[in-house]
Amino acid sequence: MRASTAVTVGIGATAAVAVAALVQGAGDNPAATALSLAVPAQYQNLIEDAGNTCPEVSPNLLAALLTQESGFNPKAKSPVGAQGIAQFMPSTWEDHGIDGDGDGKRDVWDPEDAIPSSAKYLCTIAEDVKDVPGNKQNNMLAAYNAGSDAVRKYGGIPPYQETRKYVRSITALANKNPGSGTSTTDQGVIALNAAQKMLGKPYSWGGGNANGPSTGICCSPKGRSGESITGFDCSGLTLYAYAQAGITLPRTAAQQYAASKPVKRDEAKPGDLVFYGASASGIHHVGIYVGGGYMLDAPRPGTKVRFSPLDSMSDLFGFARPVSLNNKEI
Repeated sequence: MRASTAVTVGIGATAAVAVAALVQGAGDNPAATALSLAVPAQYQNLIEDAGNTCPEVSPNLLAALLTQESGFNPKAKSPVGAQGIAQFMPSTWEDHGIDGDGDGKRDVWDPEDAIPSSAKYLCTIAEDVKDVPGNKQNNMLAAYNAGSDAVRKYGGIPPYQETRKYVRSITALANKNPGSGTSTTDQGVIALNAAQKMLGKPYSWGGGNANGPSTGICCSPKGRSGESITGFDCSGLTLYAYAQAGITLPRTAAQQYAASKPVKRDEAKPGDLVFYGASASGIHHVGIYVGGGYMLDAPRPGTKVRFSPLDSMSDLFGFARPVSLNNKEI
């Protein structure tokens, strides 16, 4: 298995749900933990059911793993050949894939098969490494990423940078406490909810407005046109999301920074905006912070609205919170 994108969010004072995320801690009995916030609606019941397959797996942990693996993309395929929403390698699927929906087929591209297969495989791995010292859940996740043999060989999480980051990311997502510093204002949650509903919409240069996805314009710096694509660019998505919260943002990322109040990174809350560029006037990208080191954004031509790590671009400029309709000077 290989890691992909992931996400987590907090909840506001009156908002019932936010985005695809897991903020309730697993606690002492992770199997008894329910999925605390909404994942994409079509997968919620599957994750709730499969997330109680064995004591080492919880709905929150399973949902965190799926966001990390594929960002809930059932068509995901990694450069090394991992497939589907749970990123099974073909040989692993052959050995561990199950017919979760009872239609007589084991289809790695079908979430109704892949999600319960992922939970079952986690439980199989947990049994494989049960005698390895250390945290059982961490060892299980490490084995899912690097293989049981590696975990047994090193007596715990292998010294692989990717695997250690993978375990840290999923554990942080699954165990995030809603009572910690991740609470946000109602407007931030509303904006985050609105953006989450646009997951999978295509990137369109110049696309998106306060009413939703729209056709874009020509052309991006690399010559990509949005004229025939209905969707969002990065600032079109944030403009739309905050319009649903009653805040009007200007059109471009740099203008949106100027219309927002900067906040320190360690004080950023879900719903705040994340900006990229060399300077305030040179900002070229914006996303919506969701916590846990991730944002929701429309990255670039050829992609779709998705969850992205904050370090997916090297020039993170800062965080800011939309506060009014009036721009400040930059």
